Amino acid sequence: GSTYSSKVFRVTFLTLAVSVAVPLLGVTVLLDCPIDPQPISLKEPPLLTGVLEPNTKLRKAERLWENQLVGPESIVNIGDVLFTGTADGKIIKIEDGEIQTIARIGHGPCGGREDEPTCGRPLGMRVGPNNTLFVADAYYGLYEVDPDTGETKMLVSTKTPIEGQKLSFVNDLTVTRDGRKIYFTDSSSKWQRRDYLFLVMEGTDDGLLEYDTVTKEVKVLMVGLRFPNGVQLSPAEDFVLVQETTMARIRRRLRCSNLLSITFRYYVSGLMKGGADMFVENMPGLPDNIRLSSSGGYWVAMAAVRPNPGFSLLDFLSEKPWIKRMIFKLLSQETVAKFVPKYSLVVELSETGSYKRSFHDPNGVTVAYVSEAHEHNGHLYLGSFRSPYICRLDLQHV
Repeated sequence: GSTYSSKVFRVTFLTLAVSVAVPLLGVTVLLDCPIDPQPISLKEPPLLTGVLEPNTKLRKAERLWENQLVGPESIVNIGDVLFTGTADGKIIKIEDGEIQTIARIGHGPCGGREDEPTCGRPLGMRVGPNNTLFVADAYYGLYEVDPDTGETKMLVSTKTPIEGQKLSFVNDLTVTRDGRKIYFTDSSSKWQRRDYLFLVMEGTDDGLLEYDTVTKEVKVLMVGLRFPNGVQLSPAEDFVLVQETTMARIRRRLRCSNLLSITFRYYVSGLMKGGADMFVENMPGLPDNIRLSSSGGYWVAMAAVRPNPGFSLLDFLSEKPWIKRMIFKLLSQETVAKFVPKYSLVVELSETGSYKRSFHDPNGVTVAYVSEAHEHNGHLYLGSFRSPYICRLDLQHV
């Protein structure tokens, strides 16, 4: 009798399983997937040992102006006056601890994901030679802002296609000392900033552009970069560094197959003019902005790491586009984002791209969603694309 009943149970269980699985599979197949991911082949992430050994040094940072700012992504200073752009579309000045909104490129309402394209989202920010601010707004384009009057002047509009490409996600910029050339990234011609997770997962490629403030011309300098993000001119201004948040397509000229986090060096003058090579490959996290350090090297901020030892979701999914499709058919970007562990990492690179030191905050306890490390007066000011504050780390005491 027991063999008979276990048979009945097995048949019933299988029938039930099939009756649930088949419709679910059918629904999954029929559902549209917003992204069209390609398989990406990645190197195994570097071991977090030596200079990259996990620590809690970022937790020594103090939070400033808590709950008075929303997502201060990029930070610059003119003297001791700080400037930043926030998630509610504002360009903000902080003088003697007082916060003042000096300009807006977009217009309200601001707040929800659906408001971003009209509200605007100031991301990369730099100070030009005449102490004006140059701002990259993800939705509107490149702007020059007078820090005293708040007057804004459009330099490059996202409404104008560049060499047939639409600018959908203007991200970061770097300016020559004479203010003549601005190098900037358009992270995607397909996805907007609010869909950055689609961009990371799909890995469409875009480029590095150059704007000439005298001729008003815009040129595409590099294409085929996967999620081009932060940019920084070298101290001698002989090359530009471009962070590539996800892996580049296989481009032999750049020898950049099998990499996830790459910083490309694009030569803008001298013998190598127009040539590109690798600066740092296979980084321990996903790089966002890159800025100069006082030692002649570079600060790189990463809001997500590729743990090794450990499990890296991004690496796991890289060669499995079918799983990515399944995930995004069933879950929203907000839900998927919750599965990415919070971990802030800032590394200092030497002028040749080797790691000098690293500051960590596992679980993002003090410094969360770090987007930039800006050095000023012996301190690192840490920007964030989501946190409601700026963090300041005293470099003498880490």
